[in-house]
Amino acid sequence: MNSLLKLLLLAAAVLTCGLCAGAAPAVRIPVEPVARPAARVAHAGQAALLASARAGTRVVAVGDHGVVMLSDDEGRTFRQARDVPLDVTLTSVSFADERRGWAVGHWGAVLATRDGGETWVVQRKDVQVDRPLFAVHFFDAENGVAVGLWSLVLVTRDGGASWNGVTLAPPEGSSKADLNLLNLFADARGRIYATAEKGRVLRSDDRGASWTYASTGYAGSFWTGVALPGGVLLVGGLRGSLYRSADEGRNWARIDTASKSSITAMAAREGRVVAVGLDGLTLSSTDGGASFSSEVRPDRAALTAVTFTQSGQTLLFSRQGLLSVPPPQGSK
Repeated sequence: MNSLLKLLLLAAAVLTCGLCAGAAPAVRIPVEPVARPAARVAHAGQAALLASARAGTRVVAVGDHGVVMLSDDEGRTFRQARDVPLDVTLTSVSFADERRGWAVGHWGAVLATRDGGETWVVQRKDVQVDRPLFAVHFFDAENGVAVGLWSLVLVTRDGGASWNGVTLAPPEGSSKADLNLLNLFADARGRIYATAEKGRVLRSDDRGASWTYASTGYAGSFWTGVALPGGVLLVGGLRGSLYRSADEGRNWARIDTASKSSITAMAAREGRVVAVGLDGLTLSSTDGGASFSSEVRPDRAALTAVTFTQSGQTLLFSRQGLLSVPPPQGSK
């Protein structure tokens, strides 16, 4: 495993899992770790924040040690959530509406909130097997999907009260389904896509119950993706790799990013796409992802998540925690 891949794994909080292609089955832990609640600390905003989402007008970011940060003023100020019951790395967060949301992470943990992220409860955890979840997406308050290590797929039809595993068929040319599923994103028609290793993108038309594979022609890992109107899909990952499909994933073309910095997160809003990555990389597109302009932050922060404000500005999160937010457009 090269040093760049190790760095990206750390940014996604999965280094401790020994992530690699063809990895052995998950190791069963002989002694159950103590499940401690996340500590409320003054420096919570400096923890690695690995994912973000909107809960109505609120911005919610999650990350290392069960940290959940909330902002009600478009990212100008944040505060830590009141009660998070597990001190585990949280890798993804999704909200069905302004109050009901879910976060997933290490130990296969699923946390749920009914008050916009202020307090959380445990819906699922398996501390005996360190098989983390890397992404979660809810279509509505009842139907959700979570994915993770070695083709782990879980679905719920009751708001997370129960989670059922889905067994994937092996991809073409493989004897077993053991890809690491790293991100989830959905299109306007309710189809959901999972980015994975070996240049694979998985698609489900039935809210996670069954999946098909698409090959992009790339050999590395895709860490993020986004769906745009008209059947356009974008996926990004290692060493600045960015691929685009204009036909719902049947055919793919590589987009030149002029960068070797790995892409970790994407967001889209009203025709604009923003992708962020390691080394302070920010990519922007206004033509449906056909081309991108590139900028690099002077601090070269390892960017891990991006969310749009209601005014169209971008909020950036990093391995170093919260980043400064530009003043609202038009202010002096």
